[in-house]
Amino acid sequence: MEPILTAVIPVVIIGIICALVLVIASKLMFVKEDERLPEIRECLPGANCGACGFPGCDGYAKALCEKPGTPANLCVPGGGKTAKELSELLGKDFAEVESKIAVVHCSGDCERTHDKVEYHGMNSCKGAKLLYGGKGACSYGCLGLGDCAGACPEHAIGIIGGVARIDKSSCIGCGICTKTCPNKLITLEKKVKKVIVTCSNKDKGAVTRKICTNGCIGCKRCERVCPMGAVKVVDNVAVIDQSKCEDCPDFGICAKSCTSGCLIIVEE
Repeated sequence: MEPILTAVIPVVIIGIICALVLVIASKLMFVKEDERLPEIRECLPGANCGACGFPGCDGYAKALCEKPGTPANLCVPGGGKTAKELSELLGKDFAEVESKIAVVHCSGDCERTHDKVEYHGMNSCKGAKLLYGGKGACSYGCLGLGDCAGACPEHAIGIIGGVARIDKSSCIGCGICTKTCPNKLITLEKKVKKVIVTCSNKDKGAVTRKICTNGCIGCKRCERVCPMGAVKVVDNVAVIDQSKCEDCPDFGICAKSCTSGCLIIVEE
């Protein structure tokens, strides 16, 4: 009996000491939580997309509590309803949420391009990209295996003709797909009438023309006709500064002049 007590008593004493240390630490290191945090978190939709610029809904809720200057209209998926609830809860002036939609900068479907290899492997864009940049002839284009579609919480993305397509009526502008695409082909854009470049190929024009009939060949025709200087050819592909494009007196002239048709006008 005595040997057992000799072994047990020190363990019990150590346990009691550890418990006391934890209790004291919990009192000394306790951080009081803002009482509004649960209510703020309840207002947010729980998409955890990061479109607000913070690490998920919890991060945004915490910022609203701890940083007075944080705007209450940053939750794109929640829209105006969430912004209004947050404004009332925090005593801030209401401001509308800037609605955005996902845009795919590739239109190289099965009719416009071709595969360079027959792919048998992981049914994943990230996996396919590891194999010589994917199965398609254009290594900058859509890999077509639907990582973005699988990640979309609203099922707003479908693979049509080998290219990701966005259902505008379902897209909430959360931005999850933009982080999923390994070729970075998807961006969030304002829901306004604008011209979009549907190509991301950076090869020289002669190479691009061989692999995709809808690819930008860097001819700079769009750049020359743009009266606002909003279009520039960078690394052999057209890039549009949308801030300059908004006040264009001859809106869409760049898209109309595009010889390959990779510049398109997107309605609101």
